[in-house]
Amino acid sequence: MTIAIPLPSPWRPAHRAAARRHLARLVAPLIGFAMFGACANGDFGRVKPGIITPNIHAWIGKDAARSAGFSPSTFPLTDNERTLRDLAYPFIEPPYDRQRFYGVVNEYGASRVFRRHWGHFDVTAYHARLHPARARSQEALYARLDGDIRNDVERIPAFFDMARRVLDIDRKRALSLAHVTDLTEPEAYGARARNSENALVVTWVQRSLETRARAYQYALERLVIATPSVGALNGERSLTLLRARIAENLLVAAGPIAGLPPINESGPPAI
Repeated sequence: MTIAIPLPSPWRPAHRAAARRHLARLVAPLIGFAMFGACANGDFGRVKPGIITPNIHAWIGKDAARSAGFSPSTFPLTDNERTLRDLAYPFIEPPYDRQRFYGVVNEYGASRVFRRHWGHFDVTAYHARLHPARARSQEALYARLDGDIRNDVERIPAFFDMARRVLDIDRKRALSLAHVTDLTEPEAYGARARNSENALVVTWVQRSLETRARAYQYALERLVIATPSVGALNGERSLTLLRARIAENLLVAAGPIAGLPPINESGPPAI
């Protein structure tokens, strides 16, 4: 990024000092943002726990509810429901967006600009954004692919352990409604809507994982055709492990989410 600073004329020492102060004011916010981005992501691309704010990803359940055609619950999120949404976020965000500068902005809920197409699953997009034609080494591409797959594998246990807890509590909540004294219609709706939101969050992640696996397979096959390498073996082993983890964690019955576009295997999403 080039910053154009209007310089006074003639160029004298006093003007140099003023220009330096002007430059400092312009550059300081950029440095601060860069440092924020550098420290925001922890292991496997997760946000560091010490800087997460409450309800940062509450929009995930609300968007899932609206996409299915019902109003979100007004009940506050429980600790487990909040954690479920935090852990869901890295699976919903496309892997090729994770290390971009706006990934941090999205992570902290400061922008919704880049979320509009996330419900539209395009298995070709990941390969297109690897930029194989511009890579200096095919080994770097295979390493990037293998790393992204492994990151997903590492994230899966934490999310689905929490999902099991939330879904179990939701089943008990549903049964308890029959025993609540003077239960009002808004209260009953709030409980049922929240149960549905939680199930939709899990479904969203399951669907995203299945599509990510297909996208990784698509990219691996194209890399093997264009730039054969023994690095493909690592990618294939990681992909096999990812698929095994997905198969072990199908908690909600498979099916399309009402209101979300279908999977697109032939081209980029229509934005």
